[in-house]
Amino acid sequence: MRIFSASLATETNTFGPMPTGLASFRERGYFPAGQHPDNLTLFSGPLWAARLRGKDQGWTLIEGMVAAAQPSGITTRHAYESLREELLADLKAALPVDVVLLGLHGAMVADGYDDCEGDLLQRVRAIVGPDTVVGAELDPHCHVTPEMVDNANLLITFKEYPHTDVLERGLELVDLCVAAAQKKIRPVAAVVDTGIIVTVHTSRDPARSFVARMQSLEGKEGVLSISLAHGFSWGDVPGMGTKMLVYTDGNAQQAQALARQLADEVIAMRDALTVHYPDIDTALDEALAFRGGPVVMADGADNPGGGAASDSTFVLQRMLERGIGNAALGPLWDPIAVRIAFEAGEGAKLQIRIGGKISPLSGQPLDLDCTVKALKRDLVMTGLAGTPVPMGDCALVEAGGIEIVLITLRNQAMGTDLFTQLGCDLAAKRLIVVKSSQHFYASFSQVGKHVIYVAAPGAVTLDLSTLPYRKIQRPKWPMDALPA
Repeated sequence: MRIFSASLATETNTFGPMPTGLASFRERGYFPAGQHPDNLTLFSGPLWAARLRGKDQGWTLIEGMVAAAQPSGITTRHAYESLREELLADLKAALPVDVVLLGLHGAMVADGYDDCEGDLLQRVRAIVGPDTVVGAELDPHCHVTPEMVDNANLLITFKEYPHTDVLERGLELVDLCVAAAQKKIRPVAAVVDTGIIVTVHTSRDPARSFVARMQSLEGKEGVLSISLAHGFSWGDVPGMGTKMLVYTDGNAQQAQALARQLADEVIAMRDALTVHYPDIDTALDEALAFRGGPVVMADGADNPGGGAASDSTFVLQRMLERGIGNAALGPLWDPIAVRIAFEAGEGAKLQIRIGGKISPLSGQPLDLDCTVKALKRDLVMTGLAGTPVPMGDCALVEAGGIEIVLITLRNQAMGTDLFTQLGCDLAAKRLIVVKSSQHFYASFSQVGKHVIYVAAPGAVTLDLSTLPYRKIQRPKWPMDALPA
């Protein structure tokens, strides 16, 4: 069995203030063919799974390029086409192959390409022909398009949000693709668009039970795989929306019926899935009223994992104005402030201008009297599914009783060691504010006693009615009434 695996992944916020260029990929994680490190990374699940499975099976695994970028604005044409051609050249050099395994996101948009994954899969299929099995692992915040489905034998999304099941879904993809190559199964797909776009936190019901229900159906009565594609609200492309994707073994009618049934269940629980988002002052009032602690407040509107700059000051400014101390906040992306902190050194007291640098959605910069409490070069945070996340040089500064983590490599809060490696005692805090929408939950829920999702301004705004959509298919709930 000859297997080729590679990755090209980013999530594109088409409303984001910063383009995604080649430097973004090299900063987050770029590995030429055969140079992927000896550990799992977020979008190398298929490659890592193939390594594990292939050890005992005697497979020949040819590893192509792996490249991923922190979510941001539209990918430049040069970046996408350059990386795409590198991956395709790696594939051509590996031929002939029985299986192609790709780590993709599913919501990558580039200048001139509304559907990068569909474009890439079409080109992969043209190279390998109709008989080679092509499979891809996707982030559930993806746009499932006809071009993607038509040119792949199998597409499997992570089921969990936070994405803690990267390896598990990669192993499923490998096992099913190999079975298809051996003619043991014949996957057929069905996709049903729910007509809605909804946030799906699998850490709580009803999503928690729905994930369990999907998994209980898989592997029985010819059902091979079920994926709930949450969709990515901040991608203004025709394919945006929440969709059900079902694969059965050769039974298209069964796949369609099950996808329709599950899609209707998602539509019926849309209101229960919707997360409560109070405004900043209401959220702060709720946090202060909570007995015990710490309380974790998620500033998802400034989540770099959704394409925001992660330098907004809206929440921090109100905390300072209200005199709310004994708190921690981060990570706030401000390489300039980090450099100043390093120049001053640990223990220094000085005024630093923090945040508010990228766009109006970042708020105003704050001039703060700070104490530099800790400095760390090349800090690495524990990410999802144990994947390491480089944060670059980092500084912990304190102003007004708030300890702020400043970073040089833009990433969201995922592991609590983002704070603790710098000596910030989270358990002793009254309030912890994280720049993240939901990926923080797996780790921070172990420390926090209560979680609040705050509706602050930002590039990943939760009020979708304010976004100037031009390309999405309408009507789309909650922006529009749900059709009968």
